[in-house]
Amino acid sequence: MARSRVSAPVRAGMKRLFIAAALVAGVSGAAEMHSHPPPERLGTVSFATSCAPGVSRNFQRSVALLHSFAYDAAEKGFQDVATADPACAMAHWGAAMSYWHQLWSAPDAQDLGKGLAEIERAQKLSVRSERERQFIAAAAAFFRDSGRSPHLVRAKAYQEGMRQAALSNPKDTETQVFYALALIATAQPEDRTHANQKLAASILEPIYSDHPDHPGAAHYLIHAYDSTELAPRGLAAARAYSKIAPSAPHALHMPSHIFTRLGLWDDSIASNSAARAAARSLGDVGEELHAMDYLTYAYIQRGRQNDARGVVASLKAMGALLGKDFKVGYAATAMPIRLSMEDHKWDVAAALQPLPESPPNIASLVYWARAVAKSRSGHPRDADDDIAQLRKCQQQLQAAGNAYWAKQAEVLTQEAVAWQQAAGSQAQEAVKTLRQAADEEDAVEKLPLTPGPIVPAREQLGDLLLTLNQPQQALKEYQVALVGAPGRRGSLAGAVQAAEKVGDVELADRLQATLMKD
Repeated sequence: MARSRVSAPVRAGMKRLFIAAALVAGVSGAAEMHSHPPPERLGTVSFATSCAPGVSRNFQRSVALLHSFAYDAAEKGFQDVATADPACAMAHWGAAMSYWHQLWSAPDAQDLGKGLAEIERAQKLSVRSERERQFIAAAAAFFRDSGRSPHLVRAKAYQEGMRQAALSNPKDTETQVFYALALIATAQPEDRTHANQKLAASILEPIYSDHPDHPGAAHYLIHAYDSTELAPRGLAAARAYSKIAPSAPHALHMPSHIFTRLGLWDDSIASNSAARAAARSLGDVGEELHAMDYLTYAYIQRGRQNDARGVVASLKAMGALLGKDFKVGYAATAMPIRLSMEDHKWDVAAALQPLPESPPNIASLVYWARAVAKSRSGHPRDADDDIAQLRKCQQQLQAAGNAYWAKQAEVLTQEAVAWQQAAGSQAQEAVKTLRQAADEEDAVEKLPLTPGPIVPAREQLGDLLLTLNQPQQALKEYQVALVGAPGRRGSLAGAVQAAEKVGDVELADRLQATLMKD
């Protein structure tokens, strides 16, 4: 994806924090003149290089920042290393890697060009270490030929390069950790066996055990376990990571990936509240919005609608947000949609507009919300234009070779069509269409950028069956939905209604107790 641009560089945010601390010290009297901000805590890494000994500390810090996805700060650190030691090839490797956000979307042409330039600088320098040559060669396999070779092909070439490096350096922690990240980054969403994630976890678990303060080991274990099947295994790393690297906003947020999978809403709220505040203090708009999206989701599931509304309302104070920056655009688009759709505020949802410069995978969320809202409020023909826009988004994504988001747009289109069919007295066709959407959505994993679909298709199917007075079938769908998304408020509330309608009082009471507890 395009690099997440911030309202001010991270280093400027750090400077503001330092100045603020200095001002406080200045007005606190002579007794406070020796006060200092709390020390930076990013965890501990030990990345051996052939660079000058004097740059080692800054290089280690930059790698730690890279492991916590603090890309702007990492890039600045690596550039400082390159300035201090012009012969340090690995400084250019690190700068290049700061342009590739492996678990997000593909970098744009500008960042690919910058990354390639850094790798070419690294290749021109004399490198005495075979291990370092392997790191640089693996990165080169990704950045070169970006105009001709698809992103996934180049990402897999990088993974293969890191696999060879890992085989050659079986006891080198950083080589193993970066190889594990490459495995997670190339895992295919449709692979429900989670083969890559399990292999990555098998590499990371012993490293995390031996190096419990390593930010990459904890961070990437959370990503490896970010699935319905594996989430319980990630709870220990999730609870540890925010304590390992509390100076990185992303480290404060990441535990909520596991908390969301397990329905631990209060934990997710605490995690993302802290991440949001930290990102704001550094001027990192992308990370702040990412935390806000997860926070909105958790507030809604916890039944704290007013708090969720407050988070969404705060978007207005963040200035003009553009959809072209995917991390910014996705979160800023999804948050008001989540709130209006889960509150059944159909008039609000029907009036939503895409952010300026939104790509089709982001704009499709708005068209979906408008189409469903219009049909569910009794105006199915008004949804025609939005459904046409959804189909256009799907075609654009397919033409661009973006298979994952093309499939997501297809699912959204099916959901919109199903609700239009239901409103047009085509109940049987609506159930069939929505069931197909649910099956297709369940067949792929979500991306790390989102806590989950706005409203899971399986939950929507339960809602539809309930409106058609088929409570037994609806209850079955809600129960399946709750396996995939434990503690989701909409599925729990629907299941309570369905259980009551079929006369299963014991189940209804048990579900109601869970709903009230959550």
